[in-house]
Amino acid sequence: MLTVTNLVHVYGNGTRALDGVSLEVPKGMFGLLGPNGAGKSTLMRSIATLQTPTSGSIRFGDIDVIAQPDQLRRTLGYLPQDFGVYPRVSAWELLDHMAILKGVANGKARKETVASLLNQVNLWAVRNKAVAGFSGGMRQRFGIAQALIGQPQLIIVDEPTAGLDPEERNRFLNLLAEIGENVVVILSTHIVEDVADLCPKMAVLAGGRIQLEGAPAELMQALQGRVWKKTIDKAALEDHRARYQVISTRLFAGRTVIHVLADADPGEGFELVDGGLEDVYFSTLAASRRAA
Repeated sequence: MLTVTNLVHVYGNGTRALDGVSLEVPKGMFGLLGPNGAGKSTLMRSIATLQTPTSGSIRFGDIDVIAQPDQLRRTLGYLPQDFGVYPRVSAWELLDHMAILKGVANGKARKETVASLLNQVNLWAVRNKAVAGFSGGMRQRFGIAQALIGQPQLIIVDEPTAGLDPEERNRFLNLLAEIGENVVVILSTHIVEDVADLCPKMAVLAGGRIQLEGAPAELMQALQGRVWKKTIDKAALEDHRARYQVISTRLFAGRTVIHVLADADPGEGFELVDGGLEDVYFSTLAASRRAA
C-alpha cells in the first residue's frame, strides 16, 4: 500500500504545485487523472524520490519514502513522461547497462533478465536495433522494460500513451494491465479512456488538490440521471453557459454538442444520456474551477 498524507510542494518561484494531497493506493492499477498543470508530475516525482516535497509524508509499506529514498528506489520502477536514450545504442545493450545500474551484477542473471524483459514487451525481434530509431510506442514499451528491472513492487508511469497511435496504445495498455495484477501501478494521465479501460480505482487531481477519489464504476453511477445533452449552434454557447451547468463541449458536424449537469430535465431540447467517466472528470474539473 502506498500512502500519501497531506503532501505540499511549493516551488522556489512561489508556485504551490501540491496543496495537501492525501491518497491511499492499493495493489493493482490506480489512475491519477488531471489536466496539464494539475500537479500530477510533481506528485509522481515526489513519490519517485526525484524531489523532496515541502511538507507531508509518503510511505510505501514499511518504507518512509522521504526519509529512506534509497530503500524505495530498490523496489521502484519509473517511466517518466519523457526519457532520453543514447544514440546508436541497441535495445539489448541499453537494457543491459540499465540492469547493471540497478544492481544486477551477475552476468548470467543479467542476460536472462534482459532477454525475459525484451520478450515480455514484445521487442525481442528488434533487440539489436538502436532505441533512438524506435517508434513512439516501441520506445514506451522499452521504457516499461527498464522500469521492470529488479521486479519492482511500485511502478509509476507518467503520461505513457500521449502521442501513441491507437494500435500501439492498445498494446501498451494491455502490457500495463498484465503488470498491474501483482504490484502497485500508478497511471498518471490526462487521457480519460486510459483510466476507464484499466483502473479499478482512481483519483482526479486539479489545482494541486485531490478533487475526487473512488472506483470509476461507482463514480459514473453517481451521475446517472443527471447528465443531459443538446446540440446547439456555436453562437448560442455562451448563453447556455450562463443558464446551465455546462460540463463539456465538443464540435460535431459544424455544430456544438454540450453536456450539462442537472438534477431534473432542463427542457428546451435536452436529452438524458448515460454519464461516462469523461462526464465524471469534466464535471469535477468544472466544480474545482468554480471553487477556485
